[in-house]
Parts: sequence; structure tokens; C-alpha cells
Amino acid sequence: MPTYPQGAVDVVDASGEESATRTLEAAREIAVDLEADSMHAFRARLCFLQLATDDQVFLLDTLQPGVVPGMLAPLMADPARTKFFHAAQGDLQFLAEVGVRVQGLFDTHRAATLLGWPKVGLADLARERLGVELPKEHQQSDFSIRPLPPGMREYIANDVRYLCELGRQVRDACREADILEEVLLDCVRLCDEAAARPDVGADFKPKLPRAGLNPTQMTLAHAIAHALHRKRLEWAEKDNVPMGRMLSNMALGDIAVKLPTNPKELARMAGVRGSFIRSHGEELLAVVRELLEKSRRGELAPEREPKGPKDTNKRKREEALKTFRVEKATERKVTPSVVLTNPLMDALASQPPKDVEALTQVPYLGEKRVRLYGPALVELLAAYPVLNA
Repeated sequence: MPTYPQGAVDVVDASGEESATRTLEAAREIAVDLEADSMHAFRARLCFLQLATDDQVFLLDTLQPGVVPGMLAPLMADPARTKFFHAAQGDLQFLAEVGVRVQGLFDTHRAATLLGWPKVGLADLARERLGVELPKEHQQSDFSIRPLPPGMREYIANDVRYLCELGRQVRDACREADILEEVLLDCVRLCDEAAARPDVGADFKPKLPRAGLNPTQMTLAHAIAHALHRKRLEWAEKDNVPMGRMLSNMALGDIAVKLPTNPKELARMAGVRGSFIRSHGEELLAVVRELLEKSRRGELAPEREPKGPKDTNKRKREEALKTFRVEKATERKVTPSVVLTNPLMDALASQPPKDVEALTQVPYLGEKRVRLYGPALVELLAAYPVLNA
């Protein structure tokens, strides 16, 4: 029967962080999680960094001026030391932003997904693998609150308290299923691709109906959606709230298509609250009116996709690779992503290697996949050579 660390050590200054770091350096396996105020601020801040060994839990209060996450950079970058995360991708971005890069990652969420387990949430895995119940009531809490309420403190400590043991069990399951190499390669990819978070809203793409709008209406809808997106960023930053709480993507799409002309019509748009209308309704309606007039005068240019050589066989390679990985997954009794992850599918379809030697250079493919599938993949891709139209 495994034992778990009791209690938690609050780290609120430089000396406390130095002491915690020395303890962590003596461990070969570390559980890691973090908390941010993502649901409560325009641009989320790192509020806590939780780390645990088999014996102790440390709660680093990163809002305290003496607690510097960068002090942990050498520890986190040591590939010989396993770092158990659960759903690491977002956490790795926060850490990269403060100069901490991770090597030696084992992501229990990614591993459970590749294992094909039906439930891959941390609470689900803890219940099914360890018999431990992890409450969920603080998932959307504001972790910038100080002092942190006792219930929230226990919640963030529990996120790492059981994670070392859980990570070992999930890793053993991967080894038993003969997919450990594939899981570790994907964990390396997650670490390598981690970068500082993009600017808030930089990746916005309006969700508009694919049918029912003529080209002029579609151009207008795109213009309104982008204009209101810029406005909501301005409003949300001023009020320091997440942009989606100011005005959701669904609301933007509804407004862009239905073109409300007054507050009463605006109130009928999906997800538009009365408080928002009182604060920003007139300014929003003015944007809609202005762009509608420009559209009537023919002053709005349609968005154009950047043009370049089009590989007319790429879609055929994608479909062939999908069929290939399903067939091989069925043979091995594994999930299709074990055979080829989506990023690998995209890499192979975009730049098909001409021989097995070239295949070995594809990042995160790995020796095992080359050995199992190399000649077959090369032959499959050769049937659909790159054709630029």
C-alpha cells in the first residue's frame, strides 16, 4: 500500500524556496502542477507552483516578490529527473514564460490518452488507480486571492500529493502495453514546443456559418467579428477580465450574422448580458452600423487566403496515412495515435520522406516506429508524390 506526503509547506520567500529546492534536488521523481487566475484576469498570472516528492509537498506562492520560479530552472531542465505532470501543455507555456524549460516530462494525461483509457482526468485516474477522491469544486477558483482559503490550499496540494505514485502506475501500464517509447517521445515534443503564451486573442478566428451567407454578407460578418474582437480586448483589458467573459466567441458570431440595430435586439444575441449592454452596447452598435454602411458602399474587401503553390496530393496522403494508422493500431491493439500522432501525420503528409533514412530524421517519430513501419510508410507516401499546382 503506497503512502503519500502529509500536509504541505508554504513557500513565501527566497529562503523558503532555497530550502525547498535543496529537498527537491535529492529526489529522482517530482510531481509538478501550477495554478493561475485564468478565469479571472485579462492576462492570467502564475499564482502557485506546486511540487511534491514521495515525502513532501511544497506550495510556492509565485505572487510573493521573493519567490522566483527561475530558481527551479536547473532542476526542471535535468532530463535524468522525472517530472510527473497531468495535462502539461498549458503549464509548460506558463513555465517557459518565466524562463523555466522542462525535460524529463511524463504527462499522465497524455499517457492515459494514448493508452485509450475512457477517463483521463486527474480525479478519474486517482479514483480508479489509487482509490483516492479528489474534489473538483475549486477548478475555476481565483488563485490570486491572498490569504488563500484553507479549502483551496488543500485542493492545490492534492493536485501533486498523489501524482508521483499515480505517474509510476500509469508509466507501468504504458510499459506493459508496449507504448512507453511512443509516450515519452510525445512528452519530449510537448516540452520542445512549449513557448511563452501568445498575446491574448492573437489566435482569434471568427466562427461563422458555412452556408446561408452570400459573399458580401460573409465579408461584412468577418469585418464585424474582427472589429468587435478588437473592441472586446480593449474593454476586457480595461476591466481586467477574461475577454470571453466580456463577450464570448458565440456572441461575436451571432452579432456579426444577425446585425442588431438597437439594445433590445442586441439583448437577444447569444450570451450577451444586460450589464454588458449597459456598459458597451451603444459603442458596439455603432461599430455594426459603421461597417454595415461601408458594406453598402462597397468599401469592404473580402479576406483573401495567402496564395502559394498547392500540393494537390496532400489530401490523398492524409487519407492514406489515416487508413494506415488505423490498420496498424488494430494489429497492435493500441490507439491510432500510438502508431502516428496527429503532429506526425501532418509532418509526413506535408513533407513526405523519400526513403527510410530520411524517415529517421522526422522529429519525434523514433526508432521503434521506423523499425515497425518505415518501409511501408515510405512506399505508401511514394504513391502520392508532391505535385504543386
